[in-house]
Amino acid sequence: MAAMCYKISINSNINTNGLLSPPPNKLQSRLLLSNQKFCGRRTLASPPFSLRRSKKSWHGSLRVSNSSQSSASNSFDVVIVGAGIIGLTIARHLLLASDLSVALVDAAVPCSGATGAGQGYIWKAHKSPGTEKWDLMMRSHQLWESLAKRIQLQGMDPLEVLGWKKTGSLLVSKTTDESAILKRRVEELSQEGLRAEFLSSNDLLSEEPELVVEKEGGAAFFPDDYQLDAHRTVAFIEKGNRHFAVEGRYAEFYHEPAIGLVRHGNSCEVGAIQTSKNTLHSKKAVVIAAGCWTGSLMHDLIKQPDIDLDLPIKPRKGHLLVIENFKSFKLNHGIMEAGYTKHQSATLKATASDSGPVYNAQDLSVSMTATMDASGNLVLGSSRQLVGFNTEVDESVINHIWQRVGEFIPALRHESLEDLRQSREVRVGLRPYIPDGKPVIGLVPGFSNVFLAAGHEGEGLSLALGTAEMIADMVLGNPFKVDAAPFTLLGRCFH
Repeated sequence: MAAMCYKISINSNINTNGLLSPPPNKLQSRLLLSNQKFCGRRTLASPPFSLRRSKKSWHGSLRVSNSSQSSASNSFDVVIVGAGIIGLTIARHLLLASDLSVALVDAAVPCSGATGAGQGYIWKAHKSPGTEKWDLMMRSHQLWESLAKRIQLQGMDPLEVLGWKKTGSLLVSKTTDESAILKRRVEELSQEGLRAEFLSSNDLLSEEPELVVEKEGGAAFFPDDYQLDAHRTVAFIEKGNRHFAVEGRYAEFYHEPAIGLVRHGNSCEVGAIQTSKNTLHSKKAVVIAAGCWTGSLMHDLIKQPDIDLDLPIKPRKGHLLVIENFKSFKLNHGIMEAGYTKHQSATLKATASDSGPVYNAQDLSVSMTATMDASGNLVLGSSRQLVGFNTEVDESVINHIWQRVGEFIPALRHESLEDLRQSREVRVGLRPYIPDGKPVIGLVPGFSNVFLAAGHEGEGLSLALGTAEMIADMVLGNPFKVDAAPFTLLGRCFH
């Protein structure tokens, strides 16, 4: 596939009323401009749910809203569009690190998108030193560990509060070639100071009795990896953010899609976010953290011949199968097959294989992941599929996941998936996929106060705190703890 480079071209002679209208039948969003000069391009909204769950809705808690207040009171220093883990943690960091006021806008509620559909891995095992995301990942994990320690120092249990568990991780190989790759990874991460060891198939059986591979197989074991529960974590962050509402520094505008950005005078500043119910004035910054919707919204929102912007963030559909209160056996660690990292970066075309993860004409890949969550549920995955914004449960994908996990955990072959139907939950989420594998974090070109934080795909939870710190440092003008250059939009080429 040819490289696709980000590009933006701007013509200052815009139409006479300064308004960029949405394309026909696109009613979700529009960009409002106040004069005839155009300084850049943007847009944004946070559209409907990107998560479908087969059994129940998780989120139901107090909402903070200023809907009935005067427009003057709807003025904030920072307005954030998107209340997934990225938007929530950006709000948290700004509230804790400054005296700024923050508004959080979403068309739905937290955990109704990709955040609530994941397994909660906070892993270093499948990351590679020296890559552009390595420092961001390490910083983010450091911040997660510090948060868990602070919770513990306050007399609370991080397991109860966040679902935080030091499970350790196992990357599992089935072939001689995969084992060789994992041995090199163990050596590589050990050189970075991480605890890591390669387990033979016999050693692996002792560490994880239900996990069975042939003698040429084994596993890379990383004992210091963690996992958390997204719903518990989001509830904790929301509660902390809401403490600032009493001071007038925080408000949530949920079930209020953003429908436009209002330019501030003749400058390249956005002065307000227009929602379906309110105009939320922003005195310092606007942050767009709309997950998988970010790219399509920016593309669809502004269709002008003199402006060319391409931000190819696409929805990458994923299924997880959760067997609730599973009693047949326990898993001691988070588990992932060695090929997962390859399948994670797979693009549009693939070939079917009986000996490996499943691919089909819909660009489906299925690779084995398995863990027990903080509630004792067995969480199995995972799939990747580029099929647009479809969030319907596909039973054939669930069957593929069940069969693939059974190749590693034979005890599951004695269980009937049909018999477990009453105790199962299916999570379907849309990961914000970007072709070069790096999130976009930074200013939108042509604007002085509009920032993007999107494109984390399956790493939103893992990279959230590092991303939040980076965006907050940009807004506040602080020195960066991690080099932000790899994540800027200008100069990026998407392969």
